[in-house]
Amino acid sequence: MPFTYRTAETLEYNKIIEMLSEVALTEGAKSMALSLQPHDDYEVVALRQQKTADAKRLAFQKGYPPFSSVVDVCEAIERAEKGASLTTRELLGVAALFFTARALKDYIEGNHLFETVLDEIFARLISNRTLEEKIKRIIISEEMMADEASAVLSDIRRKIRNANNRIRETLQNFISGPRSKYLQETIVTVRDGRYVVPVKAEYRNEIKGLLHDTSSSGATLFIEPMGVVDANNEIRELTVKEAQEIERILAELSAECASFSGTILQNYRTITELAFCFSCAALAEKMKANAPILEKEPQIVLKNARHPLLKKETVVPISLSLGVDFDTMVITGPNTGGKTVTLKTLGLFAMMTQAGLQIPADGDSHMGVFSYILADIGDEQSIEQSLSTFSAHMTQIIDILKCADARSLVLFDELGSGTDPVEGAALATAVLEAVRGRGALVAATTHYTELKTYALETEGVQNAGCEFDISTLRPTYRLVIGAPGKSNAFAISEKLGLEADIVARAKALVNEDSQRFERVIAALEQDRIAMERAKKEAEEHRLAYEAKCKKAERS
Repeated sequence: MPFTYRTAETLEYNKIIEMLSEVALTEGAKSMALSLQPHDDYEVVALRQQKTADAKRLAFQKGYPPFSSVVDVCEAIERAEKGASLTTRELLGVAALFFTARALKDYIEGNHLFETVLDEIFARLISNRTLEEKIKRIIISEEMMADEASAVLSDIRRKIRNANNRIRETLQNFISGPRSKYLQETIVTVRDGRYVVPVKAEYRNEIKGLLHDTSSSGATLFIEPMGVVDANNEIRELTVKEAQEIERILAELSAECASFSGTILQNYRTITELAFCFSCAALAEKMKANAPILEKEPQIVLKNARHPLLKKETVVPISLSLGVDFDTMVITGPNTGGKTVTLKTLGLFAMMTQAGLQIPADGDSHMGVFSYILADIGDEQSIEQSLSTFSAHMTQIIDILKCADARSLVLFDELGSGTDPVEGAALATAVLEAVRGRGALVAATTHYTELKTYALETEGVQNAGCEFDISTLRPTYRLVIGAPGKSNAFAISEKLGLEADIVARAKALVNEDSQRFERVIAALEQDRIAMERAKKEAEEHRLAYEAKCKKAERS
């Protein structure tokens, strides 16, 4: 899907991807998450959404599948195909992969209550219990191979143990017999892989053997007595043979893994894909998200949508539609009232949907599939390019106009700002007309009265306002469709303590048309609040009446 890095960063899609990577169930799934991009093909998006929904449904019914201990063995298997020997860690990784494939097959086949699109993916898994158990039987851990790995290895280790026993017996007699008086300490230690005893320097000639080391003071000599030299030599030779046999066994196991390379690689890719689907389900659960109803036509209907990066305890849900009764929405209201969050929610939800992720909104929300998601949001002043805020925004807008088509979602924040208000409002109106002319869905925030008027007078364009509570001087963050929002600059200033005569003078300086328009907006807002209050009271009366009727029926 064509979208720019700037758009993804502006809409904070990258933060959602980070959240997905944090709940990823395997390292492979994490890599898939970090490279996840939205798609613009309806069928691809529909399949992605179904995979997430089915994974979520399975997890709810049966818990999450077992993905533990799965590591990427692809590079190791490719080396094995070329004749290289794998390490014990890599071979244990292959065994873990086969174990997980078997466990996943058991997961999907046991208590199979319903069909899912994931069934076909699960069906690709191929177990190989013979090779899995052979590796586990031979390799006890990354540092230890079992004696029973081969008859030769078992025999070598038996001989090493016998030689060690002979050495211990000889040295035990040495340190506990009459010659113990020649020792600095009655202990046995090791130097260069050889068993030695610490001899006092003055008794060097009393102990026959090979000198291996001297203490820093020179008072102690570490001597290998002649009685254990042969046994030590035997252990050295046996240790070399042991290493050679271990290498032979590893090469044999590696060759056997190479003969099943196709199965191993397919299993890894399949397990990674499944882990990714269930990771998407885990993110949906974390966000309390739902699958949107996909629409082939470009449209958005969000019900109780909550921006996933805002605190769950304080985020105010918004409900809106775009592309159903109107194609353009002009959002107005005070600063920090939630206008930009609304834009970001629209764009982010579109990207999440087309990436196959569920959205934190009611399950009867609808999302279309867009070819382009284009956004000019935030202060884009560029010092490096010596661009003013206005110029930077206009550069973005020009790029948007080059791409926008009938399947695009276009988002403008403070359209036309940063220049002369009269010219800015005229430019903003012209840009909206141009983007609408290309058939795109548009949402734009503004403070311009001219754009509010444009939305009132133009078919297919709708006003929306972000509510503000004058009594508390705080935004409610509620989005009201159908009525423009007020900036409330005069009321806020007066409430904060600006002298009344200054506020009155400011009001007088506003032209009569603007004042009349603001008065109409204020009246509409009061009517809306009164209607909502009356509706709420009516609903409360209805519920009370129904409860009273039920109580009467029971008695």
